[in-house]
Amino acid sequence: MAAVVAFATCGCAGTVKNESVTPEQEAQGSEPAPNVVYDVPVMIPSALVDQNGYRTGAEKSVIFKGTDLPEIFYVYNAETDELEYTGQMKTTNHTDDGDDIKEGYFTDMIEEGSYYIYTDKIGSSYSFRIQNDLYDDIFNEACKTYYKNRCGMAVSEALAGEDAHAECHTGEAHLQEDPSKTIDVSGGWHLNAGADRDVVTGCKIAQNLLLAYEMNSKVITDDSGIPESENGIPDLLDEVRYEVEWLMKMQDERTGGVYGSALTVRDENVDLMQANVEVTPITMEATIRFATLLSDFGYLYQSFDSNFATTCLKCADRAYSLYAGTENVRTNSEGFYAAAQLYRATGASKYEQVLTSYFESDKFDQMFKDYEDIFLGAITYISTNQKVNVDVCSRIMKLLMNKTTGIVNSARNSAFMVTSEDHEQLLDDMRTITITDHIIYNYEYTTIIENHAHYLMGRNPEAVNYVTDTTERTYKDTDEGMGIMNQPLLNAKFIFMLSVIKE
Repeated sequence: MAAVVAFATCGCAGTVKNESVTPEQEAQGSEPAPNVVYDVPVMIPSALVDQNGYRTGAEKSVIFKGTDLPEIFYVYNAETDELEYTGQMKTTNHTDDGDDIKEGYFTDMIEEGSYYIYTDKIGSSYSFRIQNDLYDDIFNEACKTYYKNRCGMAVSEALAGEDAHAECHTGEAHLQEDPSKTIDVSGGWHLNAGADRDVVTGCKIAQNLLLAYEMNSKVITDDSGIPESENGIPDLLDEVRYEVEWLMKMQDERTGGVYGSALTVRDENVDLMQANVEVTPITMEATIRFATLLSDFGYLYQSFDSNFATTCLKCADRAYSLYAGTENVRTNSEGFYAAAQLYRATGASKYEQVLTSYFESDKFDQMFKDYEDIFLGAITYISTNQKVNVDVCSRIMKLLMNKTTGIVNSARNSAFMVTSEDHEQLLDDMRTITITDHIIYNYEYTTIIENHAHYLMGRNPEAVNYVTDTTERTYKDTDEGMGIMNQPLLNAKFIFMLSVIKE
């Protein structure tokens, strides 16, 4: 009975989607009724939950929004409609679009199963699960998106399902600046619907995947279901290696410079997956991003394949040398990040000197706050086994803690327990706090990180699951139409965030 009532009364929230409906019209007097088409607003729940669910032993909470909210909420079993839990709402000082915000906690519920929240006046939430290994499948699905988007090989139906495709883009590609010249650039990841591959974006994606491995390696398995599974190497490293091997093909043998992109030529008469490819000119941004990633990968991969790792480091050094001879590495933040990775991998003094020039700058503290490359390079520096300046490391740790404190306070002061509604900013903030949690474990950090996962998977003002597409209301039901997993860079950052709470 509660479920029936809830379905009928859950329309106290705002409108987020319209459906066109044509009603029958009664004639007024002798005039025929017009054929009127009007929009019926589809209402979303005012009891907001993570539609994928909550881990058995983790904090569990629901957010309520509306006017004249009640004091009590109930948790019902979704399969039996039996009442399982009664909770007291917690009043907050927050509002959203004029609605009051209250929180409800049901952390004591540890029985695995499917549930929904019900309250008087505003009705029910979408359903959710309580499950111990809740994030395993989500994490695995996020990681496998890169395999499904591999270029240059057949992606099998057995491993990729409906995303399977035949071998693609294996022919020689033409140089955009000189079409008479061709090179082999098969491999790598398709990064958009046009099957394009981009060096800068690919490097940033791989960099975040390597962070996930480096800081939470115990959750990275060798059995995720890619062709390299069970080869004794964590699958995430196998996946990054596939991209790295493509990146090596994008490096010019003569100069060490790196071509920018491999673009699939659009032709409506040709299957996109079999279309020609053109390679865009060498850029210094692609070159330095390449140097940063390959030095990082070479460092982490030494214990798995020392010969390949050494080749990566040589390629990285060549790219860095070209960049350093063209750009000022002492003023460009991407040069700092590359120098930090190469110093960690090699211990060479030329890289340390570049780092020192930044540390001695009176602008370094502000750059740490403002520039991603300075932030990530500094984190690399304090994680190196090479000789370091202890005072500089202490300074970096203080900057990291200050940045983390700001993120924590922002999340505490938010009606939805998050730092931002912008997904990219939200994930960047969680990357920061995940790094801090790796260095100095804090239960509150883990809770904040998980709250952001809850936000992305449904506990947000629009009650939209932006991650998976199998729950009651997802990104496919909105005008956005694209989830986190369909955005390769955001997906990599999501993987990093999820890696710390997956256990």
